[in-house]
Amino acid sequence: MKRLSLITLVLLGAGFQGFAQQKNPKKNAASVSPAANPNAVNRPAAPNGPKPYAEVITAKAKTDKGLFKVHTIEDRYFFEIPDSLLDREILIVNRISKAAAGNRSQMMGYGGDQIGDNVISFQKGPANKLFLKSISFGERSQDTTAQGLYKSVMNSNVQPLVASFDIKAFAKDSVSGAKGVVIDVTDYMNGDNEIFFFDPSVKKALNLTGMMNDRSYIKEIKAYPMNIEIRTLKTYAKSAPQMPGGMGGAPSASPATYELNSSMVLLPSSQMKARYFDPRVGYFATGFVDFDSNPQGVKNLSLITRWRLEPKAEDIEKYKRGELVEPKKQIVYYIDPATPKKWVPYLIQGVNDWQAAFEKAGFKNAIVAKEAPSDPAWSLEDARHNVIVYKPSDIPNASGPHVHDPRTGEILETHVNWYHNVMLILRNWYLIQAAAVDPAARKMTFDDKLMGELIRFVSSHEIGHTLGLRHNFGSSATVPVEKLRDKQWVEKNGHTPSIMDYARFNYVAQPEDNISSKGIFPRIGDYDLWAIEWGYKWTPEFKGPQEELASSNKNIISKISGSKRLIFGTESDPNDPRNQNEDLGDNAMLASAYGIKNLKRILPNLLTWSKEPNEGYQNAKTLYGELVGQYGRYMGHVAKNIGGIYSTPKTVEESGASFVAVPYVTQKEAMTFLNAQLFTSPTWLINKELIERTGINAVDVFQGIQKSTLSRFLNANTIGKLINAEVMSGAKAYTAEHLFADLKSGIWSELYSNKNIDVYRRNLQKAYIDNLSKLMVAPSSAAPGGFPGMRSSDPTSSDVSSISRAHMASLAKDVRLAIPAATGLSKYHLQDLLVRINNALNPKS
Repeated sequence: MKRLSLITLVLLGAGFQGFAQQKNPKKNAASVSPAANPNAVNRPAAPNGPKPYAEVITAKAKTDKGLFKVHTIEDRYFFEIPDSLLDREILIVNRISKAAAGNRSQMMGYGGDQIGDNVISFQKGPANKLFLKSISFGERSQDTTAQGLYKSVMNSNVQPLVASFDIKAFAKDSVSGAKGVVIDVTDYMNGDNEIFFFDPSVKKALNLTGMMNDRSYIKEIKAYPMNIEIRTLKTYAKSAPQMPGGMGGAPSASPATYELNSSMVLLPSSQMKARYFDPRVGYFATGFVDFDSNPQGVKNLSLITRWRLEPKAEDIEKYKRGELVEPKKQIVYYIDPATPKKWVPYLIQGVNDWQAAFEKAGFKNAIVAKEAPSDPAWSLEDARHNVIVYKPSDIPNASGPHVHDPRTGEILETHVNWYHNVMLILRNWYLIQAAAVDPAARKMTFDDKLMGELIRFVSSHEIGHTLGLRHNFGSSATVPVEKLRDKQWVEKNGHTPSIMDYARFNYVAQPEDNISSKGIFPRIGDYDLWAIEWGYKWTPEFKGPQEELASSNKNIISKISGSKRLIFGTESDPNDPRNQNEDLGDNAMLASAYGIKNLKRILPNLLTWSKEPNEGYQNAKTLYGELVGQYGRYMGHVAKNIGGIYSTPKTVEESGASFVAVPYVTQKEAMTFLNAQLFTSPTWLINKELIERTGINAVDVFQGIQKSTLSRFLNANTIGKLINAEVMSGAKAYTAEHLFADLKSGIWSELYSNKNIDVYRRNLQKAYIDNLSKLMVAPSSAAPGGFPGMRSSDPTSSDVSSISRAHMASLAKDVRLAIPAATGLSKYHLQDLLVRINNALNPKS
């Protein structure tokens, strides 16, 4: 759930201020309603209007003091909101405290999961009403001058009033004298709404429908100094999950009951100075449409999300001199008490490892992890606490979301999701990628120290996300492949410059390299240090983000030009082969060749290494699947080079092109690799003993990888990019004709050698014809995902279909000529292919 947020500015649509004024100014003060006359605190009220405070908040009330007072009278709950908090922005963060049994949607539906967030404010209205306003920050202007757009933007962005409460009484604090209003929130909190409970998209994902009022209630509302915590129990009817093709959706007999926690957090009155997003440094961002930046239009701007780190007043001069100082407020993470004790030190160390990065930004002891206190009043749902939440889940994953102020990008709190079964995927990754070089990985149950170190690196990665950092998939591509085998170099520098990469482990290292875990494990690297320095460096010399823009740009250019290890590569680029997950090194072909060498060493040992007493062969089957999957990743890394485009974000102050096609020689090398390692049947993956013990279908072992890899470049998008590259680079380009020629020589070699065509190649050639056939017809009106009106790339509107048809006709001729010399299944296969080809070329016949 992402919200757009604001730099410093104005609340849009903060109207309604005149509603509480007297309609007739000639009336005397005695006739003014209490809503307009706060001094009338104990004045007798009209029927159904506000009552004297003591009649509403009686002696039976149990009062909890904090951000504002919360009163409980039997089963009714009252908010006493001081006037000072009216029109103040309050962030609502909604989470599952206790999850419904068995109701999950992939990674959603567990205790601790965030299910919604909103920004609201309370606002007085007419007729003794208090309104609840939902606030968006998607469009902004701060120019309040006569020619500015502030007023126009305000008039076009009146924020919705999502709830209305009768003011039950007016209050006056006996100590401070502060005035306020009392409202009854019982019915609103007992009901169902997207402000305090499930976001509609989450509710849909969990197949929740109507709330069952007779099985839902408020459990507790507690006040803290800067937040209010609302705990409710909600029971929902369920619909059956949607099935492919639109089936499903019927009511489910079993309801789903959740305990939910809603945190009301007061947003800072003194807003953090924002920092503009820059695509050359990977931060999460919050965006908005700005009406001030462009004098002749609007501009889409984004602010990075980060914690507020500032030096203490007494340390400002020290900071300016370059001395390390402690921040005003330390970033503290607590470890969920439910976490198994033996893993706690490793999770803590994964957090504390970031201290060195913050020192680059000028702060010492800026970040720390601690065990949660034993105080029963302490709650992991309390929005003041950042928690690594342990989830007893079979999901093999972890995630690091955070909650930020939508006005400035200031991160306010985070709950890292640590799923128990993440250890399963860590074991599998490490065994398959590192067992060839690390004997400690050659068993099903790792020693606690090894598993702890694996946990530590994942902890550091997820904490990086909570600090605002995105994945840096381009980091590993800055490392020369041969350096990954250089023991001294890789143990000093690591196999990737960023913990935020998906580089996992050094699968390039060979046994003879004798590389220790220091050169195998990921760790916080050069890029991470630089990214934190750029995002968190305190810059008091600049008034705001616009003023520091030129300095920031100059700094980034200087840093990146000085070291390519500081380059950021986005995780969302489908075209750049440098930006891939799970890959290593600056040459996918060379790195993958080394990886395959290690897989060939591991495969014959899987039965031995997976053996456990009194168990069957499920372990072996699982690891066999993991090994084949790792091989498939190598093929994907190589395939992305075909039709690839290097994308390098630049400002006008930098020289060189931002978009460059992958060179001919690299694409040629990629096709040569795929023909040798994939399209020539990789029968080394067919381990007879493993297959006989596990029941895996031998024909299926790598067939899916062949098909999926083939589809990556036999599609209209990739061939279209090759055509465009030929237009731009001419004879220097790797063209669509080059691609088809290389595929023909690799996948169809039996047509010219008259050799027997084995079952793997027969299936591959059938898949080839099926893919090629799709390149000669227009796609259906619905895209593969089934979204009406969305059309995929149409090959018939470009040269894609022309080139494909010519290639298909050439294949038809060669297949026809090869049939007389073929025998057995090879002959039947070629005859079948010829029919398929003719049907594709002449569909009407």
